[in-house]
Amino acid sequence: MAGKDVYTHGHAEVVVASHAARTAASSAAYLLPLLRPGLDLLDVGCGPGSITVDLAEAVAPGRVRGVEITEDPLPAARANAARRGVSVEFAVDDAYSLSDPDDSYDVVHAHQVLQHLSDPVAALREMRRVTRPGGVVAARDADYGAFRWWPEDPRLDDWQNLYRAVARGNGAEPDAGRRLLAWAHEAGFTEVTPSASVWCYATPEERTTWGDMWAERIHSSVGRMALDRGLATQADLDAIAGAWQDWAAHPDGWLLIPHGEVLARA
Repeated sequence: MAGKDVYTHGHAEVVVASHAARTAASSAAYLLPLLRPGLDLLDVGCGPGSITVDLAEAVAPGRVRGVEITEDPLPAARANAARRGVSVEFAVDDAYSLSDPDDSYDVVHAHQVLQHLSDPVAALREMRRVTRPGGVVAARDADYGAFRWWPEDPRLDDWQNLYRAVARGNGAEPDAGRRLLAWAHEAGFTEVTPSASVWCYATPEERTTWGDMWAERIHSSVGRMALDRGLATQADLDAIAGAWQDWAAHPDGWLLIPHGEVLARA
């Protein structure tokens, strides 16, 4: 991301904590078979580094760097790497103008990044620039328009529509998952392997975690933007928070989050 872009979720504690629960197994399984010891890897949009550290373990002793547009989540990333005893450099950088020289990495990874960019194709071109010939750019993004849940609740429809409106107001594309293949082709990649995978939340523990998270998160960055732009009222945000709590408490509560994925050869 660059300074002109707005990260829709923000870096509130509830957001960073949610991202810190992600692992390479849950979020980068499509990439793991390509990793081997000694590869150099860049993680663009690394957040609190939970996925980055897992990837670093897979390619050790290869060099690994994780970058973010802001310093905000990086202390947690550095602490995570230190706790795991893994060598990772974490730094602030710009996805449109990375500070690395050409052909610096064997793998460049971006998880839930392109959906927040005003020019995802330009970012993919930049990721390709720092990837060695024959290396791979790996990207995975959710598709907010394809989220599905049960039981049905019009307040959750309102949440989905509101989030997508806020993200698009930031110049971003929240339905990124379905567009990754097209973006990779537009960025000039000719050898692209597309795939898809899902997150499913349905156990009582999963529902509690996800429902409580969004009940709080709707009042953070997303909600503030919605209020500031006249897209929602405080009562609307309170209703959405209540919907997530009601969904979490329902014994039949079920949520599916689909993701698009691409492995693009440099």
